[in-house]
Amino acid sequence: QVQLVESGGGLVQAGGSLRLSCAASGLTFGSYVMGWFRQAPGKEREFVAAISTIGRTTYYADSVKGRFTISRDKARRTVYLQMNGLKTENTAVYYCAARSAMSRDYRDYPYWGRGTQVTVSS
Repeated sequence: QVQLVESGGGLVQAGGSLRLSCAASGLTFGSYVMGWFRQAPGKEREFVAAISTIGRTTYYADSVKGRFTISRDKARRTVYLQMNGLKTENTAVYYCAARSAMSRDYRDYPYWGRGTQVTVSS
């Protein structure tokens, strides 16, 4: 049974930082692309970042490039999203997802966590 459990969300002021974590179990961690997506109220879920199976390649949405960093720790079976320079428009529920190949489309990902709320205040 695949489980993805996010943590690290919270309330932060604009310009601040948060580090999200996603602990994975029930899958061969090194065989999956890991992605972060987010969904704001009333909006469609959108791609934020993804990292290749061995962590050599990373992908970012244009809106977060240069501010967010995705990484993965094979030993801990965990993927991280370091978010710096947060903006109010980054407020959303952030989800971790796993897929066997890279995609920016959330509909392609079969495995999902329950999400963690990130709220950025002005």
